Formats: sequence, C-alpha cells, structure tokens
Amino acid sequence: MDPSEAEFLAEKETITIIPNFSLDKVFLIGGDLGPFNPGLPVDVPVWFALNLKQRQKCRIVPPAWMDVEKLEEMRDLERREGAFTPVPSPFYMELSKLLLNYASDNIPKADEIRTLVKDIWDTRIAKLRLSADRFISQMEAHARLDNLTLMEINTIRSFLLDSLNCMYRLRSNLQPGSSKDRADY
Repeated sequence: MDPSEAEFLAEKETITIIPNFSLDKVFLIGGDLGPFNPGLPVDVPVWFALNLKQRQKCRIVPPAWMDVEKLEEMRDLERREGAFTPVPSPFYMELSKLLLNYASDNIPKADEIRTLVKDIWDTRIAKLRLSADRFISQMEAHARLDNLTLMEINTIRSFLLDSLNCMYRLRSNLQPGSSKDRADY
C-alpha cells in the first residue's frame, strides 16, 4: 500500500464543517449527509468537506486534537515513553496533510501545527527504526505493533519483510538436516 492509498482511506473519516449554503439531505451510497443550513455545524467525510471548501461553500472546523497545546503534550509524551503512545486519529498524518494543504486558513496556528505534527512523525519513525533494528538484531520471529498507524507500518513494511525473509533463509540453512548439510563433496 502506498501513501496515496492510505490518504484515500483517511478521506473517509468524518469532520465537522460549517456550510454557508442551504441544502436538504444528500443521499449517497456511503450514507446520507446533511441537511445543510448556513452557520449550523454538520459532520461529513473529509473528501466532501475538502470539495466544498475548494468551492468556497463551507468552513472546516479542525478536529479537537489539531490544537497546539494538545499536540505539544502528545509530542512530549511520545518523546518520554519508550513504547508507542496512542495517537488521536489512526490517520493523523494524512488528515494533517490534507487539512493543512487545503484548509490552512481555517486552522489557527497552522504553521505551528504543521511543525508539531512533523515532530511527532519524526519521533515515531525514529522509534520505529530503533525497534526494527532491535527486532532484527535479536533475531525475533514476531513483534507487536501496538499504537502504530497504517502509514507508519507501510513506511517500514518492505524493510521488515525483506529482513524476515533473509532471517528465515539463514535459519533454515543453519538447521541440521538442511539441504546445505547434505551436499556432496
């Protein structure tokens, strides 16, 4: 899975908008949206909110976790803890990217939030690389991936799969009775 596929999945998350138009319910395959009344908040999928925002039909309300103080607490906790801490959304990175790119005028302190999300991402990826290095150097056969997001798992997936395949081949060649031990000399 590549980042664009993870972003596609993130666009299905719901977000609150404040429309500046009137419209009855919209009936879609994925569910009904609306009704839309000017100034009254309504929850819609991110893809729909971004479409309305690009057409200047709404204002996007940032998620509660997209706040400087909350993100600073999250960053500090992530740096303190040895294990991965829970994230506010399974798509925090993708949602941050989408909202900061297309609706930064609706997000207070957007530049600070962008920096904090990047700090959290960098800290988590560094932790992930360290734990992957430990995993491989200790020749483990399985690992727990608690509190990791889809994007983080996909970042390290190819490296881990290649490493596990190499470890498997090495282990199978070292076991008694393997084909290498029975070679004719």
